[in-house]
Amino acid sequence: MSKVIVSSLYDSPVFKMACRQFDVAADAISLPEAIRDRTKYPRRCLCVTLPVKRDDGSVTVFEGYRVQHNLSTGPSKGGIRFHQDVTIGEVAALSMWMSWKCSLVGLPYGGAKGGVIVNPSHLSLNELERLSRRYMQEMVHFMGPDLDIPAPDVGTNEMIMGWMMDTYSNHVGHNEPAAVTGKPISLGGSQGRREATGAGVAYLVKKYLEDMKIPVNKATVAIQGFGNVGSETALALSAYGAKIIAISDYTGGIYDAKGIDIQKALAYLQYAKTLKDYHLGEPIANEQLLELKCTVLVPAALERVIHEKNATKLNCQLLAEAANGPTTNGADEIIQKRGDIQIIPDVLCNSGGVIVSYFEWLQNKQNFYWTRDEVLNKLFPILDKAKDSVEFQMRKFKFGRRLAALTLGIGRVAEAKLSRGLFP
Repeated sequence: MSKVIVSSLYDSPVFKMACRQFDVAADAISLPEAIRDRTKYPRRCLCVTLPVKRDDGSVTVFEGYRVQHNLSTGPSKGGIRFHQDVTIGEVAALSMWMSWKCSLVGLPYGGAKGGVIVNPSHLSLNELERLSRRYMQEMVHFMGPDLDIPAPDVGTNEMIMGWMMDTYSNHVGHNEPAAVTGKPISLGGSQGRREATGAGVAYLVKKYLEDMKIPVNKATVAIQGFGNVGSETALALSAYGAKIIAISDYTGGIYDAKGIDIQKALAYLQYAKTLKDYHLGEPIANEQLLELKCTVLVPAALERVIHEKNATKLNCQLLAEAANGPTTNGADEIIQKRGDIQIIPDVLCNSGGVIVSYFEWLQNKQNFYWTRDEVLNKLFPILDKAKDSVEFQMRKFKFGRRLAALTLGIGRVAEAKLSRGLFP
């Protein structure tokens, strides 16, 4: 009999949420006790202090993390988050979801995630570069193209990935573009990577609307979170003919029943940096946006924004989880009991980003690069296959869609661990 681990290291609401999802899925597929804890808990974590010289000559010490959840199915893969509310528990939960996601869509990766406790908007560009390079310098022995490949996440971007790739390359003594993904095109980044997550979300929304017999050009969409993922989702859905009626960022949002011009909103955002005071629409709070009457609701910001208090107030037909873990376990139960909302779970919905990161890694390894059309033409069949496998799992076992997706991802990781055996 295996001894159950009760770890206080990652103790946080979001980690408990991820663990509860695992437990329910493991019970559903009768996962043997001997493999449960090995599959559930992270393989290892690293906590580092990051002293950074500020522009005024002072030094600030930041705290950073990297959690590698699973290395049994390949090198680990996952983004790096720069946010003032980062915790090691949050990072651990995100690394778990990344494991299930990679496994679900058939990528030869395990899951990982990184984070630094910092508000990047409070740093100058030079300070941001020093922090980014210091983070990679501290992590360099635990990362690499065959060990752990980071990518952008909340608060990070192509430029930061470029700095990290350069830091890693200087350490190993040669150019190593495959050390990170989500880089600028000039440094070996992939065509289509910037829009990949949002393009994947929009594609799956379109496919599920077709299943629901709802024409995409008749659909209304509300999107919470207007960073890379939210904005690219909005652009792609607009191109399909959907009407975007609400968008928001951390400062609040705007609503227009007639539809929002996404290109104008992006132009304003580039200038003003936030949607605050954007005048082409009615102001709306993030909480209000989640309760708008719409065909599709897309939470594309942070985790746990849909909870027990607002789950009964959702007024959408399709919930597309572009963010990681946006729906708590309690809210998920309420939505299932309601029975009037279809969910595209996060591990499927936002998987386009890691799929195209995989394409970028392959291109770097081969030193042979694809066009944007080639990238997207390779992305969509993988999403179709993953969607089909989830729908088959639902029908076969009479699971909800989230449980179907999680049991597929978790089951495949557990199978890999069993096949490899236990190293003495």
